[in-house]
Amino acid sequence: MEEGRSSVHGSWASRWTFILAATGSAVGLGNIWKFPYIAGENGGGAFVLVYLLCVVLVGVPVMMAEVMLGRMGRASPVNAMKKITRQVGLHGFWNGIGWLGVVGGLLILSYYAVIAGWALYYVVEMASGRLQGATPAEAAGTFAALLADPGRLVFLQSAFLGLTLLVVVAGVSRGLGTAVRVMMPLLFALLVVLLGFAARQGDWQAGWDFLFSFRADHLTGAGVLTALGHSFFTLSLGMGAIMAYGAYMPERASITGTVLTIAVLDTLVALMAGMAIFPIVFASPGMSPDAGPSLLFQTLPVVFGNMPGGLLFGSLFFFLVTIAAWSSSISLLEPGVAWMIESWRVNRVVANLVLGALAWLLGLGTVFSFNWWSGATLAGGTFFDWIDFFTSSLLLPLTGLFIAVFVGWLMRPGTVFAAMGDDPRPLLRAWHWVLAWICPVAIFAIFAVGLYNKFH
Repeated sequence: MEEGRSSVHGSWASRWTFILAATGSAVGLGNIWKFPYIAGENGGGAFVLVYLLCVVLVGVPVMMAEVMLGRMGRASPVNAMKKITRQVGLHGFWNGIGWLGVVGGLLILSYYAVIAGWALYYVVEMASGRLQGATPAEAAGTFAALLADPGRLVFLQSAFLGLTLLVVVAGVSRGLGTAVRVMMPLLFALLVVLLGFAARQGDWQAGWDFLFSFRADHLTGAGVLTALGHSFFTLSLGMGAIMAYGAYMPERASITGTVLTIAVLDTLVALMAGMAIFPIVFASPGMSPDAGPSLLFQTLPVVFGNMPGGLLFGSLFFFLVTIAAWSSSISLLEPGVAWMIESWRVNRVVANLVLGALAWLLGLGTVFSFNWWSGATLAGGTFFDWIDFFTSSLLLPLTGLFIAVFVGWLMRPGTVFAAMGDDPRPLLRAWHWVLAWICPVAIFAIFAVGLYNKFH
């Protein structure tokens, strides 16, 4: 590729804008509740160390490859892969990497918008005072009533998708770039405020011990596989977002340093979220840190509703969750929008409306999975269960596996190293070796475990 080439969609104003955008894509609902919970349950500090090792050996190498492909192709994931396969003389089959990413991202957005809508709802519920003094039964009833009301869920889903389209329609610089320069500092500021609240009102020591005490005896083989899986999913790999964002990356920016910074920030958000949540959970009698998904929408409303200042800080917390989800959702929509603009010669408004409408229609299946269609299951799974399984356990690992094989085995090392920029060759050789030999085995393990858990 020629030096200085840029995407037809524009480029990030700076390397830091790209870092904020990619971190925004990576930081989502999983960082706020899932990572702290699985870390605490699988040995605390022992799990965190294993997780960090998995990030370094799996997440970071694949992310570097995905960014490199995006910057090399300077187009949407679909058209970037077409250009690269043609340039390096490989079979058109590998163009499928781009298609898998775009389709996976759109499918994930369809249900992500529904769940993010719940966070929007709880911002209002907290701020209104309706959860003041809520009992566990009342909080569970509030959440059950929300899920049972398809009209309200559709309204919330539509509102969240509208927020997403509002950013993406404005373009790379004015829309995505401006949004992440506001969202990500705001997210970190909210986390710091909530950490202060947790330190003052919660049991800080109990939260710290849960998340960071080195309990190696609690770390099982299943826990290691959990760390491996989360290290892959937490960085938004395999869903087209990172490749699309890489297309807008400045030519001379170091991919290695940039990706490592993103991984550190993503992990920092997860650990800060854990220390914002668990001290206040442990300070509330009868509340359990192992509540899983219900921790967010049933346990925490009770905790905040019964603490001095809890309604204000509870509102801030769910606003934080909304910001995290919003920064992720714009990255899920952008790859498809970029492809439509390039291939259909339409403007951003039309591309956003078409794909937004498609995601909205698909999302209705997730909405109805919690009410009207809750009894309509296939092999014990609702529509939502199956679309979540199809994306998380099939599409994303397959895309990551193909990226590792394509860059690690099929592209010439010289071409790859030239595309990576000016990083030291010994470092690039070590990365290329890990990508070729470690990542495919690890990602296949994630794929196999996902299938086993679903059908066993």
